[in-house]
Amino acid sequence: VRVIAATVASLPFPVYHRLGRGRERVHDHQVYRLLNQQPNPEVTPMVFREAVTAHVLTWGNGYIYILRNRYTGAPESLWLLLPDRTNPVRIGTDRRLAYRTQRPDGSELYLPAQDVIHIAGLGYDGLVGYSPIRMAMEAIGAGLAAEEFANRFYSQGTHIGGIVEIPGQLSEPAQDRLRESIKETHQGLGKSHLLMILEEGVKYHKIGVPPNEAQFLETRKFQAEEIARLYRVPPHKIGLLERSTFSNIEQQAIEFVTDTILPWCRRWEQAVNMRLFDEQERRDYYAEHLIEGILRGDMKTRYDSYAIGRQWGWLSANDVREKENLNPIEGGNIYMVPLNMVPASQVNAAEDQ
Repeated sequence: VRVIAATVASLPFPVYHRLGRGRERVHDHQVYRLLNQQPNPEVTPMVFREAVTAHVLTWGNGYIYILRNRYTGAPESLWLLLPDRTNPVRIGTDRRLAYRTQRPDGSELYLPAQDVIHIAGLGYDGLVGYSPIRMAMEAIGAGLAAEEFANRFYSQGTHIGGIVEIPGQLSEPAQDRLRESIKETHQGLGKSHLLMILEEGVKYHKIGVPPNEAQFLETRKFQAEEIARLYRVPPHKIGLLERSTFSNIEQQAIEFVTDTILPWCRRWEQAVNMRLFDEQERRDYYAEHLIEGILRGDMKTRYDSYAIGRQWGWLSANDVREKENLNPIEGGNIYMVPLNMVPASQVNAAEDQ
């Protein structure tokens, strides 16, 4: 949950203005300020978006209340609604959608649907998302049971380090003397691996951790992978590096973006665009996450791809500089093409002449 929520919340969330077949970023729009600068006077965008994403990942639903200007209806601030106290309902004779939430004093408040951004996970009716925790309670419960077993194993378990076998029977004073002798001579890190001399048929048997008790380590590792599989998080993102190598770690990172992060970004974008822009504005403006930053490879790979795009004419110098977070330069909007490349129609025309 932390890996996904922090990654989604840290991505830039720019607002774009459509320009025919192109687009441009705008920084003076109120929606841009709410998503990237200050959603409300109390929290930062990173903390706010991280909390909402965590709500969706655990409860299956994330709710945001839009406080609007009473005269213009434009959004002024965004406020978090707790998912355990908020749910969609149908009200009125027309069964219109609204959201019922509970105030801190226990009273209920009904909010119109257009004033609530509802980010839902996988659900059965297209409106309310399932709670991943509830749907996978058995896998998560097995992990919690293994965690509890580990705590009891080390804190309360009785484990005998070794047994001294003596033919016959010793009195209690003799047992105490033998125990103190072994303790003084061999107990402690500085006295480890010293030679032990036993007499009168005394035998020492060392006892290790029984295999059936030691297997819980494998169980805990499997449960960690099981929960990561539930959220489609690659194991290397939660510190399980056994299957990660230098040759596949970059591909795993790309799969993390395309298979794990991208669907959550799309949920955010569609919910935000539907509620923060009115019908007229949606024709010209939209918000979209900028994920190219976490898809970038090493410097040599990036520069090689830029060179190909520049050479074949679909990237300008300023396009490259924008991707590298650099300021544009004068004359940098020119697109280059190879001199020996011409349209096929021109070749046919030249042959006919």
